[in-house]
Amino acid sequence: MKRNKDVVKNLLRWIIFFVGLLIMSLGIVLTIKADLGVSSWDVLHIGLYYQFGLTIGSWTIIMGGLVLLGATILMKKRPQLGAFINMLTIGIFIDMFLFLPFLQTPKSFIGQLIMLGVGVIILGYGMGLYISAKCGAGPRDSLMIALVDKTGKSISSIRGTLEIIVLAVGWLLGGPVFIGTIVTTLSLGYIAGIMIPFCERTTNHLFLKLFEPDHKVHETYLDKRA
Repeated sequence: MKRNKDVVKNLLRWIIFFVGLLIMSLGIVLTIKADLGVSSWDVLHIGLYYQFGLTIGSWTIIMGGLVLLGATILMKKRPQLGAFINMLTIGIFIDMFLFLPFLQTPKSFIGQLIMLGVGVIILGYGMGLYISAKCGAGPRDSLMIALVDKTGKSISSIRGTLEIIVLAVGWLLGGPVFIGTIVTTLSLGYIAGIMIPFCERTTNHLFLKLFEPDHKVHETYLDKRA
């Protein structure tokens, strides 16, 4: 009975993980399609695409591998399987959504702003959801969590600092920088600081309710850091 319970629990974790990645990828693509400037990491990926070809998703995978290596060195331990799966699948999901014919840039500026705002919120929620599955944070979030652990700073401040550094490099490579870049760079760290603890509480509550109904939900580590 316990074996079956563990199998179901692990299966549910991986389902939450992949749903989170899909949602996050959709959020990223919505910010790209809004055509008002993209988040700092995507400024970098698109800048690399402009300079060297390949696809935006391919550069997401390549940079993810380099960032994951840096996070591994900082944390001094091997990343979880989910980190490698994230590195590979997020780029594939981004290219998949980019090729959907019905995801088009709105014709009005207001429509573009709405698409941008919705994209940032969806991106942040997807990030929190896949991290809450505890299958392994992706490369960029692994680096963020490693720096939070090393410095004792909040998720918001670490995320914001990383966004600004990456933005500068991406801009130098010719990546698209506009009002949307400012919005996402300034807001994504704040949204992540809300969404990650929220999704962790929600997922923990779900697992405790389904598999350990006699236990209480405890505050997560990242709750304290938000």
